[in-house]
Amino acid sequence: MARERTGVAPGVQRPQVTVALAGNPNSGKTTLFNALTGARQHVGNYPGVTVEKKEGDFEHDGMKVHVIDLPGTYSLTAYSPEELVARNVVLNEAPDMVVDVVDASNLERNLYLAVQFMELGIPMILAFNMSDLAEARGHSIDIERLSELFQVPIIRMVAHKGEGLHELKQAIIQVAGQTPPQQPTTVKYGRHIEAELTKLTESLAGSAPESGRPTARWLALKLLEGDEAVVGQIRREARNAIEILQKVDESRNLLARELGDDAEILIADRRYGFISGACQEAVRSTVETRHSMSDRIDLVLTHRVLSIPIFLLMMFLVFKLTFAVGDPLMGWIEDFFAWLGDTITAAWPEGAAPLLLSLIVDGIIGGVGGVLVFLPNILLLFLAIAILEDSGYMARAAFIMDRFMHKIGLHGKSFIPMLIGFGCTVPAIMATRTLENERDRLTTMLVAPLMSCGARLPIYALIIPAFFPEAWHARMLWLIYFIGIVLAIICAKLLRSTLFKGEAAPFVMELPPYRLPTVRGVFVHMWERGWLYLKKAGTLILGVSIIMWALLTFPQETEYSRGYEQAIKAVSLQQLPAEEAVGLIAELEQARASEELANSFAGRIGHAIEPLIKPLGFDWKIGTASIGAFAAKEVFVAQMGIVYSVGEADEESVPLRDKLRDNYSPLVGFCIMLFSLISAPCMATIAVTRRESNSWKWALFQLGGLTVLAYGITLIVYQVGSAFGIGI
Repeated sequence: MARERTGVAPGVQRPQVTVALAGNPNSGKTTLFNALTGARQHVGNYPGVTVEKKEGDFEHDGMKVHVIDLPGTYSLTAYSPEELVARNVVLNEAPDMVVDVVDASNLERNLYLAVQFMELGIPMILAFNMSDLAEARGHSIDIERLSELFQVPIIRMVAHKGEGLHELKQAIIQVAGQTPPQQPTTVKYGRHIEAELTKLTESLAGSAPESGRPTARWLALKLLEGDEAVVGQIRREARNAIEILQKVDESRNLLARELGDDAEILIADRRYGFISGACQEAVRSTVETRHSMSDRIDLVLTHRVLSIPIFLLMMFLVFKLTFAVGDPLMGWIEDFFAWLGDTITAAWPEGAAPLLLSLIVDGIIGGVGGVLVFLPNILLLFLAIAILEDSGYMARAAFIMDRFMHKIGLHGKSFIPMLIGFGCTVPAIMATRTLENERDRLTTMLVAPLMSCGARLPIYALIIPAFFPEAWHARMLWLIYFIGIVLAIICAKLLRSTLFKGEAAPFVMELPPYRLPTVRGVFVHMWERGWLYLKKAGTLILGVSIIMWALLTFPQETEYSRGYEQAIKAVSLQQLPAEEAVGLIAELEQARASEELANSFAGRIGHAIEPLIKPLGFDWKIGTASIGAFAAKEVFVAQMGIVYSVGEADEESVPLRDKLRDNYSPLVGFCIMLFSLISAPCMATIAVTRRESNSWKWALFQLGGLTVLAYGITLIVYQVGSAFGIGI
C-alpha cells in the first residue's frame, strides 16, 4: 500500500489508509467520527447481524483516510454482538490502524480496551478525549510519558470543540507511513500465566498465521479467558482441536490451583495492574481535587431512598408538560382541520362526485388530520426525553433501577431499552442488542411493548380529556404509564422463572458526567422522532385511513328498515316549530347513517366480533377501530374519527371527544386505554421482534401473549368496575 504524503499528480489515485475508530460508550467516539468525516458518511448493517455499520472518509496531506466506526464496547472479549463485531472488523477487515477514543477523565476504565488492541499487535493511536473535563477534575496527565510506556502516539483532544483534530489527522498519516509499523507494548502476565501461554502458543502452531492478526499468542490468551467464539473457531478449524482444548482445560485448572482464581479474572487483573502502574507514573491529581459537580448531583439523584421518588417525579413532570403546553396547540390544529373540512364541503359543487368528497373530507382529512392533531403532544414528550438523555440522567435511571431489575432476573441494562420504549417500541427492541445474555435479550424484547410508546399517546390524549376533569389529566396519564411498567416487571419475572431460567448477568455501566444539553442537539433528537411520526401519518396511516374509509363506505346498497326519505319529507311538510323539525330530521338522518354503517364491510366485521368484546365494555365501533390499530396504534384515533363522522354526521362539526363522552362511560374510556396499552403491538414491532430474535416463534408468542393478557386484564377491570359502579 502506498504511503506517499504529498505530490499527488492530477488524475493519479490517492494513496489510502483504513482506520478503525474504537472506544467505550460515552467516550465521545461518535462526535469524533462526525468531526473527521463530516458529510462523507454511509450507514448500513454488518453482514449477518443487526449491528449498525458506519463508515466515512476524509483527506489529509494527500492521503485519503477511510474510517470504520466500530460499535462502542468496553472489551474485545466477545460477549455481545457489538464486541464480536468490533473484534472481527480488526481481525478480518485488516484496517491499517486503530484510533482508540479514551475518556481522559476515566483513564483506567477506558485503557482496558486499549490494552486488548495492543495484544492484537495492531498499530494504534490513543485519542484522549474530554481532556478539558479531566483537567477540571484535577487530573494532570503526562501524555509524553504515557506514550512512552504504551509505545503508541497519544493525542490530547476535546472533540466537540474540534481541539486536537488536526493533530490526530497528522498522527494517522505518520503512523501509516511507518515501515515497519511500530508495535505497541506487550503486557507481561507473570511467570505462571506466561508459562501456560507459551505451552498453548506452541500447540497452536499452524492454527494461526505466522504474522499479522490474530497471532498464536492472542489466540492462546483468548482460550485461557474462555472466549466462546475463539473456542468455537479452534474446534472448527484446528486439525488438533481436541488436543488443544484439552491443554486449555489443563492450563486453566492449573492456574486456578496455583493462583486461587479463574484464568479470566487473573488475566484481567494483570491488565488492570499494567494500566494502574502506567497511570501512577504519568497521572497526578492536584491538591485541589474535589468531588466533581456530577458526583455531588449523584449523591442525591442516585440515593438509595430518594432516587426512585425523584425518578417517578421526573416522569410525572414530563407528562404534565406534555398536556399543559400541548393542549392549546392541539386545539388550534383541531380547529384548523375542522375548518378545512367545512371549507371543502361548502365549496364542493352540489351533487358532484359525492364519493370523492367523502374520501377527501372523511377519509383523508378526518383520518390523517385526526392523528396530526396530537403532534404537539408527541413533540413535547420527545423533547423532554431528549433533555433527560442528553443531560446524562437516563444513564442514572438505568443505574437506579438495577437493584429492581436484578430482583426480576434481568440485567440493569435491560432498563435502557424499556426507557427507549417510551418513545417507540421498534428502537427499544433493537436496543436489546447491547445485552450479552440471550435470555436477557429475549425477555426484554418480549416485554418492551408494555412500555407505553409515543404511538399510544394520541389515544390517551383523546380519551383522558374526554372523560376526566382537567385536574386529573396528568395523573391519569402517569397511572397508565405506571401500569405498563408494573406489568412489564411482572411478565419479565414470570418469563425468567419459566421459559428463560438462568443466572442474571452482572451489571457494569459507565455513568457519563452531567452535561447541559445543547439546544441544537435536543431539538434535532426531538425532530427526528417527530418526523418519523409525521412520515407514518403521511404514509401508513393515510393508506390505512383510506382502506378504513372504503370499508365504512361500501357496499352502498342497503335495505333500510323504513323509508327514511319519505319520513324526512313528511316531517318537512308538517307545520312544526323549526327547532323541533330540525331535531327530528337529524334523528332520522342519523338512524339511516347508522344502518348504512352497520351494512358496510367494517360494520359487519365489528358486529361479528362484538359478542367477544362486549364483556370488556366495547361495542362494534371500538372493536373495528382496535383491529385497524394493529397497523399502527395511532390509527385507532383516525378510525374512530371516521366512524363517527360517517355514523353520526350532522351539520355541526362536533369534536370526537364530545361524541365519545356522549356514547361511553369513563370506565369504558379507561378500558380502551388499558387494552391499547397491553394489547399486541403494531406490525412494525412484530416484524422487528422476528428479525432481532431470528425466529417467528417469539414474534408470534409476543403477538398472541399480549393480546390474551390485554383481554384478561381489561375484562377483570371492566367487570369489577361495573359491579361496584365505578366510572359508570
